[in-house]
Amino acid sequence: MIITIFVFLLILTVLVLIHEAGHFFVAKFFKIKVEEFGVGLPPRVWGKKFGETMYSINLLPIGGFVKLFGEDDAGGGKITKGDKAEDDKTDIKRAFYARPIWQRATVIVAGVFMNFVLAVAIITYFFGVVGVSVPGDKITITNIVDKSPAQVAGLQKNDIVENINGQKITSASQLISITREHLGEGIELKIDRSGQEQIIEVTPRKDFPKDEGPMGVSISPNIVTQKYPLWQAPFVGVMESLKNSWLILAGLYGVVSQLVLHAQVPRDVAGPVGIAQLTGQFVDLGPLAVLSFVSLLSLNLAVLNVLPIPALDGGRLFFIFIEAVVGKKVSRKFEGTAHAIGMALLLGLIAVITVSDIIRFISGQPVLPKQ
Repeated sequence: MIITIFVFLLILTVLVLIHEAGHFFVAKFFKIKVEEFGVGLPPRVWGKKFGETMYSINLLPIGGFVKLFGEDDAGGGKITKGDKAEDDKTDIKRAFYARPIWQRATVIVAGVFMNFVLAVAIITYFFGVVGVSVPGDKITITNIVDKSPAQVAGLQKNDIVENINGQKITSASQLISITREHLGEGIELKIDRSGQEQIIEVTPRKDFPKDEGPMGVSISPNIVTQKYPLWQAPFVGVMESLKNSWLILAGLYGVVSQLVLHAQVPRDVAGPVGIAQLTGQFVDLGPLAVLSFVSLLSLNLAVLNVLPIPALDGGRLFFIFIEAVVGKKVSRKFEGTAHAIGMALLLGLIAVITVSDIIRFISGQPVLPKQ
């Protein structure tokens, strides 16, 4: 339990710090004044100023934050007398709110970008160094039903189906399709049994139980370890990250739909408590599993933050977009209210999901079913 809590807090801190580092470095690049970069959340335990920026360690070991000069919760920004270290025009020009639209947008997007880059880096490591288990092009018989055509014909568990009627078999769907085209007819299977090739004739039945299939076998593709050259792995990492991001986005749509239409939290959705519980499951599987989990969480954080929801980076970016279109800043009061409402809705959603997490935890159910 202690290890799980430690790993959970470490993962959360790394993901948030990576995100905030994006804001930090881009702001520094544009010479926007960064007042503080904090590890953890206030109250402050320790802090030291280097140059104009305070670097701090805070009491709550959850994530971190970046405080930009001339930035408020609404994003429109303002400067009061207490904010100005040097009461002159130069200092005001370095305020976040005073910078061009494209610079402010870039600073905001940088956090999301860093989370995406972290996921790409981890996935690249798996594809280029560790290797990833993927379905191969050989179909193996994993189980045979008693008294089925397959058993009568002499097929055995672990037989590899090489071809049917001379047609090479490279996928489970192909085997199923060919089998169903010859119901009631004899088909010739060339199989590999422990390195020895054999020819076996089977007659797929026309009438069969729904859970058995015409031949009465269970099949699955073999699992192979796939690795790419180091120069190619980053491109694969980007494509996999984009594909997974789309799946996450579709999943978020499903979550919202189920909450709105059915007032239910989907079984496979986890909040803070569920993620902590899920961390324990990955810890049990080993370091590589935890690393893979980090990449998935980082993508989730990136996708969620880029959505145009008030209180998130995407929401702030949306108001900057409106400013670019209409040619003037959105009312600070209006934007601040929108972000406050957005935050309230997000906290409410987290509370609902957390209740579901706690019920699942008390009942002893894992977040992911154990195979």
